[in-house]
Amino acid sequence: MENVSQRVSSLAISQTLAMSQKSREMQAQGIDVINLSVGEPDFNTPQHIKDAAIQAINDNYSHYSPVPGYPQLLKAISNKLKKENNLEYGADQIIVSNGAKHSLANVILSLVNKGDEVIVPAPYWVSYVELVKLAEGTNVIIETSIDSDFKITPEQLKRAITSKTKAMFLCSPSNPSGSLYSKGELEALAKVIEESGVEMYILSD
Repeated sequence: MENVSQRVSSLAISQTLAMSQKSREMQAQGIDVINLSVGEPDFNTPQHIKDAAIQAINDNYSHYSPVPGYPQLLKAISNKLKKENNLEYGADQIIVSNGAKHSLANVILSLVNKGDEVIVPAPYWVSYVELVKLAEGTNVIIETSIDSDFKITPEQLKRAITSKTKAMFLCSPSNPSGSLYSKGELEALAKVIEESGVEMYILSD
């Protein structure tokens, strides 16, 4: 008897994990496989990072942390954003999570109500549409092709926006295509959103 909720049972199996499992099975059979599914680096964690983690344990950073993250870490992230990205964000505007999927799930579940539309340029990271389904939102997929370098156009975005649009995913550089929007292209998309008059969120991943 299956006791999981309809919400959970409606979600598809992660294609990334399914490919990774298939790769492990083939490797166990002695087949030479290059696994490009989960994006694991082909090197181990650098020693200085492992040493810092060990030192943190020795310093008793092993209790429940503040929900947004340790103040020292928030300040370090703020400094990094200012130094490397020329972005001004205070520590009170930053939250530390367990990874991108955790952050995106928090955002989607915080913003999207049943029936709200979320624009998803394709190709997309496989979890995007499942997170929207989990929030009972509606995915609005914008298909792209190699002819557009797998990037959406202002005309496509204009057609996709409706009064029900709540958010749009924008992944640049794209995962999985690697395509990168130029400043001019981003400005053109921003102009479409501004002129639409629809109050929507841009989820930059």
